[in-house]
Amino acid sequence: MNRTILGVVLGAVALAASTAASAHVDVAVGVEVPGIAYAPVQPAYVAPPPPAYVPAPVMMASRGDDDWREHEWREHERREHEWRERQWHEREWHDHDHRDY
Repeated sequence: MNRTILGVVLGAVALAASTAASAHVDVAVGVEVPGIAYAPVQPAYVAPPPPAYVPAPVMMASRGDDDWREHEWREHERREHEWRERQWHEREWHDHDHRDY
């Protein structure tokens, strides 16, 4: 009996010394005691909001094969217009720099 008490005291002293020596380290001993068990509170579920319905987007009717031809023609016209404008600016620049003063 004396040896058991001496062992418990030495163990407690060792735990206290190791706790004091370690920098801010918590040592915890949990003892489970049987007692009254209680049931946790059931979670309350909230119904999700009703879905919001949005009308489908309106699709434009295509005109068939003419669409790509029209697109290509407009692209051709746009490039030609840009080319002519560049040519005009280059001519203006050239005429302005090479005038005889």
